[in-house]
Amino acid sequence: MREPLALPVGAAPVSRVVYAAAHVVADPAAENAPGAPAALDWDTTLAFRHHLWSLGLGVADAMDTAQRGMGLDWATTRELITRSGAEARAVGGRLACGVGTDQLAQPAPLLSDILAAYEQQLEVVEQAGAQPILMASRALAAVAVGPEDYLAVYGELIAQSARPVILHWLGEMFDPALAGYWGSASLDAATGTVLALIREHAGRIDGIKVSLLDADREVALRRALPAGVRLYTGDDFNYPELIRGDELGHSDALLGVFDPIAGVASAALRALDAGDLDRYDELFAPTLPLARHLFAAPTFHYKTGIVFLAWLAGHQEHFTMVAGAQSARSVPHLVELFRLADAAGVLPDPALAAHRMRQFLAVAGVDA
Repeated sequence: MREPLALPVGAAPVSRVVYAAAHVVADPAAENAPGAPAALDWDTTLAFRHHLWSLGLGVADAMDTAQRGMGLDWATTRELITRSGAEARAVGGRLACGVGTDQLAQPAPLLSDILAAYEQQLEVVEQAGAQPILMASRALAAVAVGPEDYLAVYGELIAQSARPVILHWLGEMFDPALAGYWGSASLDAATGTVLALIREHAGRIDGIKVSLLDADREVALRRALPAGVRLYTGDDFNYPELIRGDELGHSDALLGVFDPIAGVASAALRALDAGDLDRYDELFAPTLPLARHLFAAPTFHYKTGIVFLAWLAGHQEHFTMVAGAQSARSVPHLVELFRLADAAGVLPDPALAAHRMRQFLAVAGVDA
């Protein structure tokens, strides 16, 4: 195995606003089976957020990386937001949290029910002192008749928020239930609806996180945004070029891949601040094969790889996930993930990572 990269720890990046979407650590002694309420190891979950803050990165919490909609129920999510808010205030860490509708139980809620669910979660996020991220809603995708329903619900939420919000456009590769979001199966039409919403409320929107895995579409949307509204890339396939930008602008970042590559990302962004583009490219280039494998189809199972890497890196003592999601990726997939993580230099203790990989292979029946 290669030696880990020697990465200096310094101040937060200043030329880009950067959030790492953080995973949660399950309690391995609890009933974290499919369909069971989530039970977290709170100390380790919060310690990982302090790790991200120590590197100068912001934390995007209670997002899909934290298994929202894939095992993390609303009761546990609410506690996560509250606890993360207290920890962020204690250290002055940047924190944004997801506002969704996943507490809704009825199969076909009314638009008024969806709005009320969003409002309940918005209140929790604001009380925690976090910036709201208005997450894409499966319930809204299921019942909205057209773009006007999205504009009505989002317009009301934006008007109510005490601080500028971040919008959230998650492609169906991350969640098939979000197909046709913004009221159309046509991405061009959906983009038109998003831009109409942003232009109407530009002064109350900090930015929009876009996770469509389409760099050209993201750049086109970025160039069409009103002045002062950020494009937060959620493109885990093309983030180096999108954050680097061009003569017409750049993307900021809100990325799940920054969870396992946080140290490298922090160093690369400080190189960007210093104008050292060669070092920026040198640091990020080997992380791209890792990211593209981590987020390979079915993309929504990427959380399994993120937690696996956190275990190999020593950020947690086990490979157990909420809802038993550790079974969502195959042994060959995780073996390749290990190889690519080593090649990218993101395993801080190679001996520990190798030891844990041998343990995993032995239990899996692949005893080398």
